[in-house]
Amino acid sequence: MADTLTTDISVTVGLLKSVRGRVIISGMGKSGHIAKKIAATMASTGTPAQFVHPAEASHGDLGMITEDDAIMLISNSGESRELSDIIEFSRRHRIPMIAITKNPDSTLASHADHVLTLPDAPEACAIGMAPTTSTTCSLALGDGIAVALMQVHGFDRDKFSVFHPGGSLGANLRAVRSVMHTGESLPVVAPNDNMSSVLLTMTSKGFGVAALVDGGKLVGAITDGDLRRNMKTLLDKRAEMVANPTPITVPEHLLIGEALSIMNERKVSSLFVVGVGQKLVGLIHIHDLIRAGVI
Repeated sequence: MADTLTTDISVTVGLLKSVRGRVIISGMGKSGHIAKKIAATMASTGTPAQFVHPAEASHGDLGMITEDDAIMLISNSGESRELSDIIEFSRRHRIPMIAITKNPDSTLASHADHVLTLPDAPEACAIGMAPTTSTTCSLALGDGIAVALMQVHGFDRDKFSVFHPGGSLGANLRAVRSVMHTGESLPVVAPNDNMSSVLLTMTSKGFGVAALVDGGKLVGAITDGDLRRNMKTLLDKRAEMVANPTPITVPEHLLIGEALSIMNERKVSSLFVVGVGQKLVGLIHIHDLIRAGVI
């Protein structure tokens, strides 16, 4: 398919980028299912798009299409009768129309402003008739256009997260600050605290760690492992004598998915969140990620 596409693909992307309204995508039968998916992908990646069923369009849904829109019609043969009213509506109101079809000499292609030609390849089924190869190519082409539009629109991860607040995708794209523990819930101890006091803090807060804080700055951390390594003389020591002076920390703007990767890589169950000057601002625990739906 890449070998058969013309320069119309870049012109098409430029046209869709400049559309003030939405990209209206339509197709009949299996092409309609592909059109729905392409519309959904575009809408979720920064290009306003909507699927309009061609049969419903003939019974009033043409009113969903405005002169600020662009229309993309998918038909393998280019002769789907159900598309005729949308085609006529597009021409009458001078709405830009893009055709995705295998037949460049079809009725659809002859009326379109831009034609994206699918390869003249056989369908994958035994009888060569069920839409398989053609729908796969249409979907790949639609996804390619959507991804190109993402690039020209400068659609980044922050914008992506706005449109995907639910599910594991949304959870991975939330910042650590949205789930971290702060204030009185933090297991904070001072460098000169005796270890009996540290043990009480670690037990009461329930994270299995303690943050060594001096003047608001995180200067160390005590974990269960540190307790075991100092077991023989533990109660005779002060917190600064047991603490690791270089704890693993993350910034509060870090994405939750990235925090999970760090936990997995470093084999830890919690991370301290710091701000400017290593100021302790929070703590994120593996259980927080589970509740957020990342795991």
